Amino acid sequence: MSVCVRAVVRVLVLQAAWALGGGQVRYSVPEEAKGGTVVGRLAQDLGLEAGEAEARRLRLVSQGRRASVEVSGASGALVVSSRLDREELCGKSAPCALRLEVLLERPLRVFHVEVEVTDINDNAPLFPAATKNLSIPELNTMPGSRFPLEGASDADIGANAQLSYTLSPSEHFALDLQRSEEHLESLFLVLTKGLDRESLAEHRLLLTASDGGRPSLTGTVELVVSVLDANDNAPQFNQSVYKVQVPENAAEGTLVAHVGATDPDEGINHEFFFSIVSSVPAAKRDVFGIDPQTGEIRLRGTLDFEEVRLYELQIEAGDKGVPPLSGHCKVVVEVLDVNDNAPEVWVTSLSVPVAEDASLGTVVALLSVSDRDSGSNGRVRCAVWPPSPFGLVATFAGSYSLVLREALDRERVSEYEVEVRAEDGGAPPLRASRGLRVPVSDVNDNAPAFAQAVYTVLARENNAAGAELARLWARDPDEAGNGRVSYSVAEGGAGAGAGSGSGSGSGWRPASSYVSVDAESGRLWALQPLDYEELQVLQFEVRAVDAGEPPLCGNATVQLFVVDENDNAPALLPPAGGGPGPWAAGEASVSASASAPGSLWAWAAWGAPAGQVVAKIRAVDADSGYNAWLRYELWEPRGKGPFRVGLYSGEVSTARALEEADGPRQRLLIVVRDHGEPSRSATATLSVSLVEGAEAALAAAGAVSAGAGLRPASGAEGGAAAAAAAAAAAAATNVWLVVAICAVSSLFLLAVVLYGASRWAPRAAVLSGPGPATLVCASEVGSWSYSQRQSRSLCVADGAGKSDLMVFSPNCPPPPGPAPKETPQEPPALLDTVSATRPPVAP
Repeated sequence: MSVCVRAVVRVLVLQAAWALGGGQVRYSVPEEAKGGTVVGRLAQDLGLEAGEAEARRLRLVSQGRRASVEVSGASGALVVSSRLDREELCGKSAPCALRLEVLLERPLRVFHVEVEVTDINDNAPLFPAATKNLSIPELNTMPGSRFPLEGASDADIGANAQLSYTLSPSEHFALDLQRSEEHLESLFLVLTKGLDRESLAEHRLLLTASDGGRPSLTGTVELVVSVLDANDNAPQFNQSVYKVQVPENAAEGTLVAHVGATDPDEGINHEFFFSIVSSVPAAKRDVFGIDPQTGEIRLRGTLDFEEVRLYELQIEAGDKGVPPLSGHCKVVVEVLDVNDNAPEVWVTSLSVPVAEDASLGTVVALLSVSDRDSGSNGRVRCAVWPPSPFGLVATFAGSYSLVLREALDRERVSEYEVEVRAEDGGAPPLRASRGLRVPVSDVNDNAPAFAQAVYTVLARENNAAGAELARLWARDPDEAGNGRVSYSVAEGGAGAGAGSGSGSGSGWRPASSYVSVDAESGRLWALQPLDYEELQVLQFEVRAVDAGEPPLCGNATVQLFVVDENDNAPALLPPAGGGPGPWAAGEASVSASASAPGSLWAWAAWGAPAGQVVAKIRAVDADSGYNAWLRYELWEPRGKGPFRVGLYSGEVSTARALEEADGPRQRLLIVVRDHGEPSRSATATLSVSLVEGAEAALAAAGAVSAGAGLRPASGAEGGAAAAAAAAAAAAATNVWLVVAICAVSSLFLLAVVLYGASRWAPRAAVLSGPGPATLVCASEVGSWSYSQRQSRSLCVADGAGKSDLMVFSPNCPPPPGPAPKETPQEPPALLDTVSATRPPVAP
């Protein structure tokens, strides 16, 4: 029951001490406690749960001196780890307290623990020597004479060091113990009865010193008193006590004090000398020296206020009489503190690196600052340099925390060299510093950023699959995984264009079906060959994502323009009126040499004037720009033939008046070429039958009624049969001839009017998209294909659709090759609706 009560009382006392001490735990433990002795249940007193002390690494922080105690990791108790000797730790200082710092992690906290080592009576009183010799003259030494004795010393403190003295029974001597205002003891041997050397020449006494411990310990010294004759006057000092003050930085040889004494005897008994007979502390006896003749006390060693603050010297003046007599005095030397100790800065804990997103007030390091000087010399001021982004916060006397005062940015400063500076209050002040290296760890706070917001990429069509189109690069200033960037195609696509002027699309396709980006290098690859006729512009986004947690990303827009290549040969078109004809058989292949020319025919009247339009060749090229700009050339017959072909219009007209010498039929081989490099071509064969004017008028009327200016040739026999039939009809009746002539004339006049109106009337411009884009169709200047990014449509003559467009400079260079009687023109912006043939004027 009593054990429980004591435990409860102890807990209450500790809690009260914690509250009064401002967060400081105090324990006490007797010295010489065995290893493993529990000083206190530290984890429980700090309010930790079972097992929490080990989990949070409860431990002591060393400050450069062996603490002799440690924290048990399992139980969290403070136990004795090595021998505790109060006298070794604190000497005569009382109380003897070990000031410890206890560190607790997660979160980081520091507690201050004070362990008081209590004294036990483990040291017996000790005299300087086992035997003390005294010489006392007979007769002249009167009862009441006092002889100073050097008392015993006890390393313990308190009651254990309270000494009492006893002297073995003697009728001649007694002890006298005096205590001064400075609590210093002076022990004297007092003569109570006169001595008679003849009765007893030597007295042996046992002086016993007992301390106040329980049980009490004792020490003894044997006093040997020799009784001498004659010299009955001892030297007498001017003062019984001398008090002096000496600064601790006094140099060796400095005069400390000057003592003086007198002796009324004469002769040799009058002569005396000085000596230091004892010193407190005894270990520092050699610090001072005295001149035997003059009594000057000088400094022989060094003083240290932090070690010994007060010295007590027993000075003796002994004469040369027989027996010699001596007088005694005491010199008290007080050591004055000077500012001779610089502050000391200790780093007790350092938590690095510090995350760049650490909150303000985060504890980076714990520091302990001390100065061995006292008073203003021991008051220390601390500061941190540079003053930002860290600061010092005082947590306890002599303890500081280095905390974060401003936000960190690793991309701006990745490491700080911090210097903690300490300065005391002495004059002049002494300084000390401690350097800390505080690295900053990276967090993912920067998203990848592309060098450009929009990338414009030009790629030629028909490129090889896997060809590199461009290289994208995004910068992330973070480090390691936070700065490692991977690329991907995020979104975007295009609607597939028309194939070969058919006007039909294949729908929207994602950009990932056309291109791919390397995840590591950012290289943009083509997944398939690009076709300008299918795709002119592809716009998509590339995303750069870092490997941080959480990942951050940045986007860039890529505009991929497909550059046209001359990969399509011109294609011949059917007649404008949609009449029958074997045009399928006349389609040109990709080269002139490999083409299978189609057979076409038309009529021309003998005597037709020069410039008479006989037929018109119509073609289109699926390419764009110069690759789709067509020109027409007459290959056969070469030289001065009766017919010519418009270089850019494709109109077949008479080069001169037709004569009978030209024969009944002319075969023309016409080549259609584009302006690409290399150029591509298609060929067409036109058979022109030369007939009389009436026959030509009937044929023209039939052609107009059929809606076509060209007809397939059926051989020479077919033409002759038609001519014979026409002649028979004319011979049968003149009436029908007149009617036919009138009808043909009327139709001719109507065609001329319509032709003139179509050529000279204002043409509707086709506008599409931004800028001065022009839509060019088949006309007298040739056939053109024209493209833009947005959806466009291109009409050739009577509405043949074409969806591939290409913007080119309006200042087109003149096309290569001769252009007889025609000047190369810029492609007009109007639709051409010229009829294919112009009938001759009726006679």
